[in-house]
Amino acid sequence: MTQKTINKRDSVTETLRQLGNCLELVSMDPHFHNISVGLYVKDGLCTVHTFSRVEGVADRLKEIRDQMAALGGVSPVEGSDNQFVFPCGQIHERPVRFLLAQAVGKSPEYAHPTGDMRVKDSRSDLVLYANGHESDEQYVYQISAQGEHKNPALRLRMVVAGFLRYGEMDKVADTEVAFPCGQRHDALMRLVLPYSRNISAVETMMDAEALRGQMTTGTLGFTPAV
Repeated sequence: MTQKTINKRDSVTETLRQLGNCLELVSMDPHFHNISVGLYVKDGLCTVHTFSRVEGVADRLKEIRDQMAALGGVSPVEGSDNQFVFPCGQIHERPVRFLLAQAVGKSPEYAHPTGDMRVKDSRSDLVLYANGHESDEQYVYQISAQGEHKNPALRLRMVVAGFLRYGEMDKVADTEVAFPCGQRHDALMRLVLPYSRNISAVETMMDAEALRGQMTTGTLGFTPAV
């Protein structure tokens, strides 16, 4: 092993020590030189980081962080261009992984639809809705559906299961869910709603992303914590 390689590994190790655990890694940014972009978490502080040194990368990281704030309702850290915190004080790990993927992969001009939180079901003619309200010192989202289906109650149970898995939410009632912090997170709810429709497809997508991430981080000599 050359001294240059040793120095590079030592530099990566020190950077990781400062940033914390790698919660998610997007292997290619289609909007900026196909760089890899990681999300690191330490003591409640989230940092968007890349080991690329291509010109303009700092501006791209700020753009991603700001898009995460717009799509996920997270709070940018004052004085930083690539860090944010959750206003509730908790790290919502699974939703923020999807949030990074959307902030990197979608057009920088992309925004959530406004109005009702709803989405067309991927497996039926139903339209799925999420409506929030305060209840017993926590903010609860009720999941409902409109349209034709041979067993809408069964389909709703599957969608609720999607929220429990991908939103890491708590089940309050048969068709009601809440985030573990108990607070309102409409932006995260809009983010998770499309994923809740199809568990098998999302699992396949996540496995593929994880494999690409492992291949990318392997070239740097480390494996991110999951």
